[in-house]
Amino acid sequence: MGAKHQESGTGDGAGTFDPFPKFAYSGPVRPVYPLSPRPSIPPHIRRPNYAREEALFSSRNIRVNTAADQEGVRKASVLAREVLMAVLAAAKPGVTSDELDKICFEEAIKRDTYPSPLGYHGYPKSVCTSVNEVICHGIPDQRPLEDGDVLNVDVTLYHYGYHGDLNATIAVGPKAQSDEDKMRLIKAARDCLDGAIAICGPGVPFAEIGNVIQPLAESRGCSVVKNYTGHGIGRFFHGAPTVFHHKTKKSWGIMQPGNIFTIEPMLNLGSNWRDLSWPDDWTVSTVDGAPSAAAEETLLITEHGVEILTAEGGPKVLDTREARKQRGLPV
Repeated sequence: MGAKHQESGTGDGAGTFDPFPKFAYSGPVRPVYPLSPRPSIPPHIRRPNYAREEALFSSRNIRVNTAADQEGVRKASVLAREVLMAVLAAAKPGVTSDELDKICFEEAIKRDTYPSPLGYHGYPKSVCTSVNEVICHGIPDQRPLEDGDVLNVDVTLYHYGYHGDLNATIAVGPKAQSDEDKMRLIKAARDCLDGAIAICGPGVPFAEIGNVIQPLAESRGCSVVKNYTGHGIGRFFHGAPTVFHHKTKKSWGIMQPGNIFTIEPMLNLGSNWRDLSWPDDWTVSTVDGAPSAAAEETLLITEHGVEILTAEGGPKVLDTREARKQRGLPV
């Protein structure tokens, strides 16, 4: 599904170019090609089904994972957090997103894991790096990060049969860190995620996630992207449930102990939630060039609440009964 490199694109004299010079971008970020070659996976690394050319189909039913499955996702999630932190530590002005991709790949291989995005429906890289107005699925390329950028890094790892998935948004350099609007946006994305996690537990409809996130985002002067969702995860990269981050009647399903899924709200600064797809078939940006931010964790529903499998510092168990009671949700 990746786009063909078009050498007729506008170059900069250094051998790099925009492969889509006629595309009407919404903001200043441009892809900087050529992409670096796809790395070779060591033979001892276990590959997911889409990297083995095997057919494997997920069910529409929301999976109640066994204790063994839960432990498998927990381990993959811990490793994914470690890799994300390594990538974020290297994200500084002057560093290209392609360099961040190489760090993700190398750190994944060190941990005997496969970087889940690599080859997924043709995605060409090991990590997603989304800068400024890019909402999600940004492809790492030769563009250096700039002081003032907002950067989201989305890491998923596959470890011995299980995926673990998370992302985080940071301000790159002092210029971005002193920008009140960008910092408000980044904090709002994280607060929306934390607010949704706080009400997760047995008996809670998945629709409650969007009911929490949308009002909170809008109270911070942000809008919730509606076309991209959280998802079930485990043996499959993406599966049931579909986790909406806005109020909708499309959401279905009730949380049960053993459910594993992600919540990953994507917020745009301002009131326009709509998105624009680039010709590479992956990159998604805001339609008005406004910056975007996201935050994500992989979660396990427990008997009394939720376990954040990808939490910084290791999995974190929350008893959410009081928060659910205050909101009038099942306890």
